[in-house]
This record gives sequence, structure tokens and C-alpha cells, in this order.
Amino acid sequence: MNNTDNNTANYNFEPKNYSPLTLAFIGDGVYDLMVRTYLASCANRPVGELNKMKVSLVNCKAQADFAQKLMPLLTESELAVYKRGRNAHTANTPKNSSSADYHSATGFEALFGYLYISKEYERLSEIFNTILELK
Repeated sequence: MNNTDNNTANYNFEPKNYSPLTLAFIGDGVYDLMVRTYLASCANRPVGELNKMKVSLVNCKAQADFAQKLMPLLTESELAVYKRGRNAHTANTPKNSSSADYHSATGFEALFGYLYISKEYERLSEIFNTILELK
């Protein structure tokens, strides 16, 4: 790995070649970082308070709810990515949520991962801002 490879924007990803669970793995981190950045920008608060606020947006049930509300706004290709993630076979069993919510949240995260590695940052921001309006 050379020095230019330290930035994911320099990687040559082909998003359609990744499994939906890999997209969800990436999307989980992307969404979490977007939520943290948003919350920190709203006010300088104690970390415990910020974390409590984060958990209200970054949990299986919330992500599943957002996914359902976003579906009419997604393009055909975005909806296809969401469905690939939602329908992916996972080895995990949800602890504090229903299986349906868990799968829907996985689709939600796969969408975020797909948009991120596709470098569709403007669309990613648009969807995230829509989520903030829905909360």
C-alpha cells in the first residue's frame, strides 16, 4: 500500500462486485460517522449525552423505520441495493429487535455503503438530510 492509498477516495472500488453484507459493513461506519458529525455540530455536549443521542438514530429499529420512509424516494438502482442488503442471509440473530427490522437495517446500511464507495457523496448527504427531517 503506498501513501496515496490511505484515502478511500483513491481506492478503485467496483461497488457491484461487493456482497451486500460487505456494503452494509461499510455503510454502518459511514452512517455512524455522519450521525456523530451531525450531533457534534449541533452543540458541544458531554460525550455521554452525545452517545445517548446517537443511539436513538443508530439502532436497528430506527434504521428500519428510516428505510421504510425513504423507499419512495430511492432510485431504481438504490432500491435494488437496499433489497440486496435486506435479503442477504446473515449469521447473526438480532438481540433487541425483530428479524424483519434487522434485515431492513442491513439493507439501509448496504445502501449507505454502496453510495459511499460509488463516491455519490451528494446523494448520500441528500438521503442523510432527509433522515434528519424525518426523525
